[in-house]
Amino acid sequence: MSQSLLVLNSGSSSIKFRLFSVTPLALQAQGKVTGIGGQARFQVIDAQGHTLLDESLSATISDHQQALDGLLSWGEQHGLMAELQAAGHRVVHGGTEFHQPMVVDHDLLDHLKQLIPLAPLHQPHNIAGIEALAARSPDLPQVACFDTAFHTTQPPVAQTLALPRHLSQAGIRRYGFHGLSYEYVASVLPQTLGATTANGRVVVAHLGNGASMCALHAGRSVASTMGFTALDGLPMGTRCGSIDPGVVLYLISEQGLGVDAVNDLLYNRSGLLGVSGISNDMRELLASDHPHAAEAIELFVYRINCELGALVAALGGLDALVFTGGIGEYAAPVRSRVGELAAWAGIRIDSVANRDHGPCISSVDSAAEVWVIPTNEERMIAQHTCRMLGLSA
Repeated sequence: MSQSLLVLNSGSSSIKFRLFSVTPLALQAQGKVTGIGGQARFQVIDAQGHTLLDESLSATISDHQQALDGLLSWGEQHGLMAELQAAGHRVVHGGTEFHQPMVVDHDLLDHLKQLIPLAPLHQPHNIAGIEALAARSPDLPQVACFDTAFHTTQPPVAQTLALPRHLSQAGIRRYGFHGLSYEYVASVLPQTLGATTANGRVVVAHLGNGASMCALHAGRSVASTMGFTALDGLPMGTRCGSIDPGVVLYLISEQGLGVDAVNDLLYNRSGLLGVSGISNDMRELLASDHPHAAEAIELFVYRINCELGALVAALGGLDALVFTGGIGEYAAPVRSRVGELAAWAGIRIDSVANRDHGPCISSVDSAAEVWVIPTNEERMIAQHTCRMLGLSA
């Protein structure tokens, strides 16, 4: 039985997982437990895409501990986790202190809990996954990998908000997120784009239910659209993206909304869902003939174009644009429309290559290359975990 490594991405009502062999590092299985807190569903598929399990659980799964217990018990019974060596976790926020992955201990967990106010929708659940696994397997080494860490290479001016200095010293600054996705894409750019372009000026658009963009120079983050929270930047599935802060003040003072109501509005009822009134799923919006669906899509691509302009300015030019994430990888009409709006940058999209999802979708006369590169945050976490613990990979 080969040694294995578990990668977990714990959300509010789900645990997504991937299981890798360690030598060589290769995917063995992946799946998820959804519906935590109610009627849960457990799904597992193998590395070839064959379904190993897909069923609703008869008993209610009340918390992450029960979900993880069920996941690990099933894996052990089917010989998938008999030689489990370690676990790696996606943790959204590392604050100002953690610039690289960290081996989990009590001090680290205490520090991560202090960061919950900076990422209230993600951090508590990331921590819950770590604690649930520690309760079941206290001797299993665990590594926390931070979405914010990749952006710590940005120059100070890109991280600073125009607020009184004491607030910056208190940790109110631009952090940037989706860092594990950007780090993975950056790691494969040399063999995909070639060393010259990969070491140049690249903008990566991570477009999904959560969406952001990042400017890379020589594979390092120099600017990003997300800032203090994952609410900033592009409009997303249900998140508003950048808005005038005065809107928040108006909602409180004139509309009478409390903090919880504003939080719910901006995080859960805005974005593509809010504008369309139909769905937060780009596939449904593209299939709809309702004018509000078209309006939501148009706003999405308009904001991508505007943010592209800002990131190109930060880079001083553009050598390549890369699409990744669920929408970026599969929504050809979105990529096509972004290309049309970005004609100012000399971008030209090849319609046939775009229809076929690339990987290179720019035409020969495009001033900048345009690519579609699937992201793999879980593999990035697995690589970090192996490196931190001295495992072969």
